[in-house]
Amino acid sequence: MIDNISLILVIIGALNWGSIGIFGFDIVGALFGGQGSVVARIIFTIVGIAGLWAIGMLFKDKEKIQNH
Repeated sequence: MIDNISLILVIIGALNWGSIGIFGFDIVGALFGGQGSVVARIIFTIVGIAGLWAIGMLFKDKEKIQNH
């Protein structure tokens, strides 16, 4: 369950970065009062933590394959 939530948040972060790179538009910042707003910073932090969790998922999958 937490893996799926983490993956969804990482995808949201990737789409936001893609929109910044392609269009120069920060979706999260626009929706929640700018990049410096408290809510946007909390969302960016949660997405960052999800990215760290996803690193762990990368290694966990390799362990499962080796054990089967």
